[in-house]
Amino acid sequence: MVNRIISHHMNHQLIVTILGTDRSGILSEIADTVSDAHCNILDSRQAIYGKEFSLTMIIEGSHQAITRAELAIPPVCQRLDLLSMMKRTSHHEKQNLDHLYDVEYSGVDSHGLLRSVTRFFAERNVSISAFRQRTFTNKQSGQEMMRCKFIVNTPDTLDIALLRQEADELFSSIGLTGSITRKD
Repeated sequence: MVNRIISHHMNHQLIVTILGTDRSGILSEIADTVSDAHCNILDSRQAIYGKEFSLTMIIEGSHQAITRAELAIPPVCQRLDLLSMMKRTSHHEKQNLDHLYDVEYSGVDSHGLLRSVTRFFAERNVSISAFRQRTFTNKQSGQEMMRCKFIVNTPDTLDIALLRQEADELFSSIGLTGSITRKD
């Protein structure tokens, strides 16, 4: 019986992802819906891609409040012509912003480069939190080139000097130039 009482008072969490055509007021409507369900938004990220946008947030509330949010968000999204996905989760921790680095690399574009670089970071438990890649034709050589930038969050225990050395070796082995710099 004690476990039921404790779990009744614990807050539950829900990850909500919303996709659609960008227009003003969407975030406000979603925030109103979350608030009306008696939930709090713990973290939210929004990105705009041309005329489209994505919103991912984690909300928290009692079991009943999360259930209300799960039932209230889809009709609002349908009315606004948006797609929504939700998943219950637990124990959200805010991202540690003390270990953020910018990673940039560029070179001749070829199949598998992104996979090699992202695998390198994944094997070291380094998470990628933002990513942008651009391809273009080198006007002098006519070759297809690429330039990639992303932000990584490193574990507290990671040796940054070693990470930079190993990244330089990787970049060189696959024909890229790159750098890792502390994010200010």
